[in-house]
Amino acid sequence: MSSLFSRAGSVSERRRLLASISFVALSSCFGFSASAQDASPPAEEGTPSANSSSVPLPSVVVSTQQKKKPTTKKKKVVQSPAAEASENPTVVGNNGNETDATNESRETNPSGLNLSKPATSGSRLGLTPLETPASVEVISGETIRERGQTSVVDAVTQNAAGFTSTASPGNGGTGLATRGFSGHGSVMQLYDGTRMYVGSGTVTFPFNTWTADRIEVLRGPASVLYGEGAIGGVINVVPKKPTDYFVNEAEVAVGTDFSRRIGLGSGGPINDRLSYRIDVAGEQSDGWLKQEGEFQNLALSGAVKLKAAPGLTFTLSNDYGYQEPLRYFGMPFIDGRMDKRIRFKNFNVEDSEVRYRDNWTQFKTEWQANDALTFRNTAYRLTSHRHWRNIENYAYVSNLADPHYGQIKRDDYIEIYHNQEQIGDRFDATLRHSLFGMKNEVVAGFDVNKINFLHSNNSPYSGTSWVNPYNFNSGSFYDPINLPPTVASFKTDTFQYSLFAEDRLAVTEKLALVGGIRLERPSIERMSLITGKGFDKDFSAVSWRAGAVYTWQPGLAFYGSYSTAVDALGNLITLSQAQVPFDLATGRQVEVGVKQDFWNGRGEWTFAAYDIVKKNLLTQDPNNSQITQQVGQQSSRGLELSAALQLTDTLRAEGNIAVLQAQYDEFWVNGVSYAGKVPTNVPQQVANLWLKWNFAPRWDLIGGVRWVGTTYNDQANRSSRPDYVLFNAGIDYAVTENSTLSVRGYNLTDEIYATGGGANSDGSTRSWTLGRPRSAEVAYRIKF
Repeated sequence: MSSLFSRAGSVSERRRLLASISFVALSSCFGFSASAQDASPPAEEGTPSANSSSVPLPSVVVSTQQKKKPTTKKKKVVQSPAAEASENPTVVGNNGNETDATNESRETNPSGLNLSKPATSGSRLGLTPLETPASVEVISGETIRERGQTSVVDAVTQNAAGFTSTASPGNGGTGLATRGFSGHGSVMQLYDGTRMYVGSGTVTFPFNTWTADRIEVLRGPASVLYGEGAIGGVINVVPKKPTDYFVNEAEVAVGTDFSRRIGLGSGGPINDRLSYRIDVAGEQSDGWLKQEGEFQNLALSGAVKLKAAPGLTFTLSNDYGYQEPLRYFGMPFIDGRMDKRIRFKNFNVEDSEVRYRDNWTQFKTEWQANDALTFRNTAYRLTSHRHWRNIENYAYVSNLADPHYGQIKRDDYIEIYHNQEQIGDRFDATLRHSLFGMKNEVVAGFDVNKINFLHSNNSPYSGTSWVNPYNFNSGSFYDPINLPPTVASFKTDTFQYSLFAEDRLAVTEKLALVGGIRLERPSIERMSLITGKGFDKDFSAVSWRAGAVYTWQPGLAFYGSYSTAVDALGNLITLSQAQVPFDLATGRQVEVGVKQDFWNGRGEWTFAAYDIVKKNLLTQDPNNSQITQQVGQQSSRGLELSAALQLTDTLRAEGNIAVLQAQYDEFWVNGVSYAGKVPTNVPQQVANLWLKWNFAPRWDLIGGVRWVGTTYNDQANRSSRPDYVLFNAGIDYAVTENSTLSVRGYNLTDEIYATGGGANSDGSTRSWTLGRPRSAEVAYRIKF
């Protein structure tokens, strides 16, 4: 595999990468190659756990005033997060940072549902999940790394209730589904509270969990907080942040398929006003496929925080990601069945390409004018450069009369480039005061941005080749004759502004009312670079949410909410001419639930019931398939249960289950009604269970089980992927008080399962995109 570093463009770009000298030194010993294109320094870490696991990784904590000794190993004491919060009062900012009385964040319990940990994904007021009338989860970085989840998709799907992956190289490898809705157009992804608008159904950052302090998950409509494109839910990856204590950490791992991983992180004070955080993570593997199966990535994250004056802080951060993910588009069925002989074959061409290069720069200002009033502002510039060059469609030739009978037909020779830049600013002010004798908190602000998007391709996609299923030469992308040239196809300029407000009124000590509203006005201009023709379109939408939380007793809360949402017709910034006559899709949700933190913090559980309806789907006229109309409707209703319990001092269990009924209520394709059919890529049942057993001093055994129900490939529900069960396990040994050696196994039963699929015109299954087979790795992690 050629080196990523060798592809760096300018000398200055290489010098920026070489600034991470420690990474270069270690990676050269490790044999890792990386790209320096647009490389920029790295971003934040969550803090040492107050409730460490039975095999802890305590850091040596050093303050600027006094040096502390390393923590000593002792039996875990389980304490209520609420009790810890009372011992370390917090001030919460809208970027999700909570600061204790000495100014910096200290992670409480790294396990569990974190119901009493402030989270901003469900509210701009920094409410805890117990205070929020919505389904909010906080997955700590310690939990993610303890379970060996190196990708954001794995961390979300294996820990959060009701999430499944729809990831493929085509959508950036990060697509998700929840509550009956799937894809980037309905399940939004944020990084540190900021979203990049979706271009052609693709989001490519963030992808690595090493730089994450935590991942916050909100299930259900979130347009009132983040705008269009979040009717199913939101995930927010919160990076590690600068700290006023020193912490350094490193991890190195090797595994099957010659997989190698490395992660380095450092943070602490530079002086009494300035602190930093820097992280580097890289991965490289030959992959589990026999042809063209290698992949690699690099993530750099850095931030500097300045306490300019009492109550006034500035934070400058930059995050860079480079990926060459798996270039795999599935395994074709042979004679209507899966043939295990081609399970590990990749039918893509030898010179296929999938490359993503993302860079996120953010400048945050927070000013706490007094105890009642806080101002926050985030200015940002986000860029993404993506390249695909692949054959993406494979089908077995079963017609005896066809001269290519018994071969795999490969077509759709596709080459696409994306160049995207988003510049924006988000401002809000929070006021905490008394209203008619009742405690009231209100936040109001605006979000404005401009997105420039350039799309290049070789449309119309053509080119066809045939190969023997069992023994073939992958060939080259340029083998077919007369492929259309790859040229700049179209560009769009999108300008969006929104106004938002949220309020929480404590009517009594037990009852609180929470409401919010958002007005957004996106405007899109699209120009064809081939014909010179174009169009412009203005949208307007208002989303709102109203809810109540009743705290029956400390740690036990009942809630209910009604919320509305809007989704784009496809993707906002790549709106097509055919979609211009129509408005944004709209939706609403009714949700009720209960949350409890009990047994002095040893147990937590949540239960939610919801009903969602999404209207104004684009469908075909039942009397004329050439006419598109906006009358379609899709609905979903379901139940979700999550629980975490410290059963004994040495045994802990965490799990969740989601069951739902999703369907098209009104939907026509080619004059055929699909009412009552289940939407594609939406399983009706999903469950996770994790157990951790400290079976001996210094030893932990960790096991996880995941069940995903049957999923349909097509809208008529004639082609499906069966349910599957995955078993993951690991064993940790505390080599020292500050280091751990881990052995992890994934898909222990070597289950053959599909994460995606396609159907033929007759409704039969054409292909499956298979998940990772059985694999293992050995990892060593240290904090110092």
